[in-house]
Amino acid sequence: MKDIIYITGHKNPDSDSICAAISYAEFKNKIGGTPAVAVRLGEINRETKFILDYFGVEPPELIETLKLQVSDLNIDNIAPVSPDISLKMAWNLMKKNNIKTLPVVDENDSLIGMVSVSNLTSIYMDIWDNTILAKSNTKLDNILETLSAKPIYIHKDSNHFKGKIIVTAMHPETIKSLIEEGDIAICGDREDSQRIVVDSKASLMIITGNHDIKKDILEKAKENGCSIVTTPHDSFTASRLIIQSIPVEYVMGKDNIVTFSTEDFVDDIKDVMIETRYRSYPVINSENKVVGSISRYHLISKNKKKVILLDHNEKGQSVHGLEESEVLEIIDHHRIADVQTGSPIYFRNEPVGSTSTIVGSIFFENGIRPSKKVAGLLCAAIISDTLLFRSPTSTLVDRMVLKRLAQIADLDVEKFAKEMFKAGTSLKDRTAEDVFHQDFKVFSLGEMKVGVSQINTMDMESFLPIKDDMVKLMNSKVSKEGFNVLIFMLTDILNEGSEIMIAGPDKDVVGRAFDVKILGDSIFLPGILSRKKQVIPPLTSAILSVR
Repeated sequence: MKDIIYITGHKNPDSDSICAAISYAEFKNKIGGTPAVAVRLGEINRETKFILDYFGVEPPELIETLKLQVSDLNIDNIAPVSPDISLKMAWNLMKKNNIKTLPVVDENDSLIGMVSVSNLTSIYMDIWDNTILAKSNTKLDNILETLSAKPIYIHKDSNHFKGKIIVTAMHPETIKSLIEEGDIAICGDREDSQRIVVDSKASLMIITGNHDIKKDILEKAKENGCSIVTTPHDSFTASRLIIQSIPVEYVMGKDNIVTFSTEDFVDDIKDVMIETRYRSYPVINSENKVVGSISRYHLISKNKKKVILLDHNEKGQSVHGLEESEVLEIIDHHRIADVQTGSPIYFRNEPVGSTSTIVGSIFFENGIRPSKKVAGLLCAAIISDTLLFRSPTSTLVDRMVLKRLAQIADLDVEKFAKEMFKAGTSLKDRTAEDVFHQDFKVFSLGEMKVGVSQINTMDMESFLPIKDDMVKLMNSKVSKEGFNVLIFMLTDILNEGSEIMIAGPDKDVVGRAFDVKILGDSIFLPGILSRKKQVIPPLTSAILSVR
């Protein structure tokens, strides 16, 4: 299993979620231990893209789930084999690696068949065919390798053999009546038998016991195109072993091969294994290359993906499959919600304006200096989440940490903030869907399902062209996804207030929460800048007060 810690923010990630994850991954890797990697649960918004581009940082990898996949298991990483290797070599590989099957691939490493122990044994159990080498197109190299043979003379056309196999353990006259041109003859040290084989224009003569061959017989073999090899084995052993020179391509299974991908989920492949009941199954990667094989015993693994949650602690905002993972830590600055763990964890929740403030503090508390790029990312996230300290969530701690990080990043905070907000808050040429899901979170408040989207802008007028589309989108989401209340906050950074758009069957709870009368589907609330501190708490109180 991959020994990795995934560090992730919430769905529909904002700048704090992305920057905090990247930064905390650097911290975990600096202190050593299990490697950590930042991931994201959605597309990055314009503001975050500006930040990452400004500091020259690549976006984290996008993941959709933490459910256990085939790639997370310790599968048998046995190299696939070529279709022309001998049965003997395949058998030796199986014994060496204690496996029952081998994947067979073509020159592009694409799967073309599977060879199993039963394939190998069936060649002996079936009625023996003395033309098997011809039918299987067996190469001379396979015969030499299988019989531990040495070439004495090899004719230029002796790569494959068309005749039958014959053991010359009989009277010379009988040999004459049986042997034909092109046959493969296994001989001992009797010169009369050897001469008959050569005179009959056999394609290959195998001399057992490593016996020498007379010069005149060798010359005659060259004239008649009869290749000669010697083996240390006796005639019985040679006749038994030569069948093992057949290429695996001849006996391998080619039809109805069941394969799994490294991206397949473990839960999904269990049913397939129950229905098919093969010993093992080849595993292919995204490039259709064979990377190993998997059996039922691999599924017994109790390993789980390890994850650290940042900037959220609510299941509805977290990654799919969270319940099947092992949560190691949670670092957040929101309300404590409903993420449950099977064992005690490191949980750090502080009433500050940004998760990145906490991450920055963790660096300094441990005497570790963040890199210049990471210091810049943390600065940008703090500026974004606190609206450069205009938000009521801002604290003295945010200011102190930002000042210290800005010195490391060599950043002009005021200048950078203006550039960042300008780049990230324009709504021109954007769709309602894009704007709504830029920073959207779902909450369970009492028995109600509440969704709150927020976007900050310095250009309120740019929202007007998509306002009607936003109303339609919100009503559609209420109907399809069962929201009791759905809110869109259009926060005016310059005038320090938010236009609140509301949808849902219980939208009257918003009026009670803010003690205002709402006419229509929206209202401007001056001084309301923070979803976390100024919207969710009063909504929670209003909902719970009517229970």
